[in-house]
Amino acid sequence: MKIAALVSGGVDSAVALRILKDNPENSIKAYYLKIWLEDEFQFLGDCPWEEDLKYARAICEQADVPLEVISLQSAYWDRVVSHSVAELKAGRTPSPDILCNQQVKFGAFCDYIDPSYKIATGHYAHVEKHGDQVSLYKGLDPIKDQTYFLSRLSQEQLNRVIFPVGKLPKAEVRRLAKAYELANFDRPDSQGICFLGKIKYPDFVRQHLGDCPGQIINADDNQVVGEHKGFWFHTIGQRKGLGLSGGPWFVVGKDCDQNIIYVSRNKFSDELPKDQFEVRSLHWLGRKPEAIESLSVKIRHGESVIPCQLEILHDQKAKIFLESPDPGIAAGQYAVIYCGNECLGSGVIS
Repeated sequence: MKIAALVSGGVDSAVALRILKDNPENSIKAYYLKIWLEDEFQFLGDCPWEEDLKYARAICEQADVPLEVISLQSAYWDRVVSHSVAELKAGRTPSPDILCNQQVKFGAFCDYIDPSYKIATGHYAHVEKHGDQVSLYKGLDPIKDQTYFLSRLSQEQLNRVIFPVGKLPKAEVRRLAKAYELANFDRPDSQGICFLGKIKYPDFVRQHLGDCPGQIINADDNQVVGEHKGFWFHTIGQRKGLGLSGGPWFVVGKDCDQNIIYVSRNKFSDELPKDQFEVRSLHWLGRKPEAIESLSVKIRHGESVIPCQLEILHDQKAKIFLESPDPGIAAGQYAVIYCGNECLGSGVIS
């Protein structure tokens, strides 16, 4: 099998590469996607991605797999970053990593390589083929499951993917990394948005949207309790980074026209409903859910899923009713729908 293995410098993609290499029938070439925006972040100092590439080169050299570095910066800006900035400016909460997978890792990169190649990554998920349709399922490790980030892929894209670590717990991946004597066997997992690397998210936002001071108002008594540097730095449900005493405080609403952030000590403030919401831009990975099925939803990446009911209003719009309320429902985020361990698709929270 001809396989294009995406390596990031992290332990998951490294173990995925070695698992594939163990099969002598595989013909593997590794790729490192250069998507960082180093020009606009030169003011922060040395390139924070050089360490990732150093590890990627070491892993591929040890495995005797050729590595090619591909620049997809233009595609990343056009398809991911510009959209994310526009969403922030509109007061919504974007999910750049979902767009990264749909538009870059399994989009622009797919267009770059020969269509005869399968694409392997270190994602915690797995696929199964049922007739002509490919279904996406959660990774075995519920904490590391990454189907949330893969919920916008097409059938064509799912037909090309391989997730070698998807059926392994993280602890086993670490054990294998040590057994393979990988240079990054004990390297910490990366956190944050994929195109930022070690750059702090507020620095990225500030570079594009700047600071715009405004009031923080207590939604329960309408009193001013502090000042923020711009509504685009905050999202619904946020608890940390508000700089307020007497908390905990939670962001429960935003007035983008007046540049006001509303907070409450009660994360279930009446400012916004927390047990139902609408989604637009519905996307199904394959089959649509049936009325009799028990469904659940993830409102953000993580282990937590909430049982729900789904009312499809039309092809691109639906209403979701949660069995239990959630304080962090934010416009622009993706709601990802599941039936058991199967990821059915997603919609954008209105």
